[in-house]
Parts: sequence; structure tokens; C-alpha cells
Amino acid sequence: MVAAFDYCPERPEHIDTILNGLDRYNPETTTTFQEYVTNQCESQTYDCFANLALLKLYQFNPHLTRDESITNILVKALTIFPSPDFALCLSLLPPYVLAQAKLSQQQNGNALPASSTGTLAEAVQHLSILHTQLNNAQYTAFWNTFESDDLYADLVAEVAGFEDSMRVRIAVVVSQCMQEVQRDVMESWLNVQGSKLDNFVKEVCGWKLEGEKVRIPLNQENEARGTVVKEDVKFEQFGRIVKRAYEQPA
Repeated sequence: MVAAFDYCPERPEHIDTILNGLDRYNPETTTTFQEYVTNQCESQTYDCFANLALLKLYQFNPHLTRDESITNILVKALTIFPSPDFALCLSLLPPYVLAQAKLSQQQNGNALPASSTGTLAEAVQHLSILHTQLNNAQYTAFWNTFESDDLYADLVAEVAGFEDSMRVRIAVVVSQCMQEVQRDVMESWLNVQGSKLDNFVKEVCGWKLEGEKVRIPLNQENEARGTVVKEDVKFEQFGRIVKRAYEQPA
């Protein structure tokens, strides 16, 4: 059974009380939600419903907006791809931020700006590039982009275990569609080499290494299954169709 969208097992009781009451729209709770975002970054937990509530408060009270909290929310949303959470968070950002990020991306394509401006729009543009690469399964390009600009290190600095979280998510997606992968390809996808890859594959993923191949156990997602389609159509039904084909139009 899929968990409800607004469910989070690690959510503190006081946050749950706010989310289920009228205080959810009280500007005074903004600080509480911001502290909760910081806690998520430190404890490697994630609560999309609470994060969206904070972004909604920012919509109603722009003067309370903290760019740092917005950036952390977007980075946390990246760590659970391929869920739609990143796009949901983007939809609640101020239109001028999205417009600036879109304009800059149109001017530079997927290339990063030559100089950093330190604005929220620039952060959104950078993270959006990563999001697009992840959605397109361009995992090698994702790591290359991530390591190409020091700004990325600044953007994810407060999110503990970001790189390890991304490796786990990539591994989960790979396990859903493949049964074996060449070792060098897996190294580029996970951005780990040598003994570190061996340890990650065996201890974290529970996969097997056979020579230059990584073997992924069969599961409900990656196992090829034949589908038998049985049509229960009687001959009399075809007879009516043929008869109508020969009927003269009225």
C-alpha cells in the first residue's frame, strides 16, 4: 500500500498539530517550520507536506521569506527523485524567481553562468539542471555538473549525506529496470570507484559483482514477464458486425 501524501512517520507531534489546524496559515508558525526544515537536513529525514506548507506561508507573507530555507527544501526534494516533489515545490515559488531562472537557462542552455550572483533564481536554475538530468537518467552528467561548480557544494552544504542519498536513489531506480550493468557504467552512475563501489554494491544494495558486471537480483519491477491476454468474444458478436457492414444505409 502506498503511504498517504501527507504522511511522515518522523514528523514531530507539534508539527502535525499545526498542519492539521488553522495555525498552518498563521505567519507566526513560519519560524517553527523553518526550524523543522533545518532539522530534516541534519537528521536526513524528509517531510514534503510540511515543506510545502512553509512555501505556501511564504506566498502569503513574502516579507518572511528565507532563501536559505527554500534552497534546502529544493535540495531535499532532489534526494527522493523520481517523485514529483521538486516540481511541486517549484510551483509555489514566486513567479519572478521562476522567470529569472527560466530566462537565464534560455540564455545559457544547460551551461552554468560564468559568474555567480548568489540569488535565489540562480540557485533554482542550478538545481533545476540537476533535476532535469536525474529525470532523464543522465546520472554521469548529473555528477559531472554537480562537481563542475563550487556553488553546488554551497547549495547542499546544510543537507547531511546528500551525495550518499543520491547514490541510493540512483541505485533504487536502476534496480527497477535492469538486471545487470557493466562495472564501469555503474561507477560513472554512482560516482564511486574501486573498493568503494564494491562496498556500496554489496553492503548497501545487496547486489553481486561477477567479474566486470554488477548483478541485480530479480524483483517485481525488473523481472520480464509474459502477459497472456484472453479475449472473451463470441462468434455471434462478429456476426452482427459483418451483418451491419452489408446493410444498406437508410
